[in-house]
Amino acid sequence: MTILLPIATGSILHFFLQGGFFMVLLLLCSVTSVTVIILRALALQRKLVIPPEIENAIEKLEPNENTPAIVQLAREARLIDSPFSRIVLVGFRHLQWPKSENIEAVQTRARHEIVRIERGLVVLEVIVGIAPLLGLLGAVSGLVTVFANLGDSATISDPRGLAKGISEALSTTVVGMAIAIPTLIAYSYFSKRVETMAVEMESLVTDLLAKCYYQKNQQFGEPVSRLAHQLEDVL
Repeated sequence: MTILLPIATGSILHFFLQGGFFMVLLLLCSVTSVTVIILRALALQRKLVIPPEIENAIEKLEPNENTPAIVQLAREARLIDSPFSRIVLVGFRHLQWPKSENIEAVQTRARHEIVRIERGLVVLEVIVGIAPLLGLLGAVSGLVTVFANLGDSATISDPRGLAKGISEALSTTVVGMAIAIPTLIAYSYFSKRVETMAVEMESLVTDLLAKCYYQKNQQFGEPVSRLAHQLEDVL
C-alpha cells in the first residue's frame, strides 16, 4: 500500500501536468465551481430565505385577526434579517397606499431579492459553458503539436509514441467534461430551488396583504387606517 500510493500520486500529477496551460485554466474553473457550490448550498437553505417563524405567523393569521397580531408579525420581520422578511417589511411600510400600488412595490422588492439570491449562479453557468470548450481547445492544441512533430519525421518509427501523444492531448477534454457535468447538475438544482422559493414567497406575501387590507377595509370613515399608523411605530 505504501508503495502504490506514491505511484498513484505520481500518475495523477503526470496526468494534470501533461495538459499544459489549459489544464491550469480547468483547475481554476474546478476550484471556482466547488467554492460557489458550497457557498450557494449554505446560502439557499430554506430557513435562511423564508424564516419558519414568519411563515407560520402569516399562515396562522386570520382575516379578522386583531391588529396587535399583525403588529407582532411586523416586529418579528424587523428582527429577523432574511430576503422574505425584507419583502414583508416593504408591504407593511406601504399599507397606506392602494393595494395595487403596494403589490407593485412588493414585487419590485421581490425581484431585487431574487437577484441577490441568484448571485453566484451565473458563475456556474459560465463554467458549464467554458469548461468543455477549454478541454476541447487543449485537446486540439495538443493534437496540433503531436502531428507537427510527426510531420518533422519521414516515417512513423514508434506508433505507440503517437498513440500516447494523442491520449495526452485528450486529457484536457476529459477534465473539462468532468468539471462541466457536476457543475451543470448544481446549477440546475439551485435554479429550481430559487424558483420554488420565489413562488412560495409570492404566495405568502399575497396572503398577508389580503389579510392586512381586510383589516383596513373594516375601518370605514377613516382616511388612514389605524393599522398602518400602529405599524409606523414598529417600522
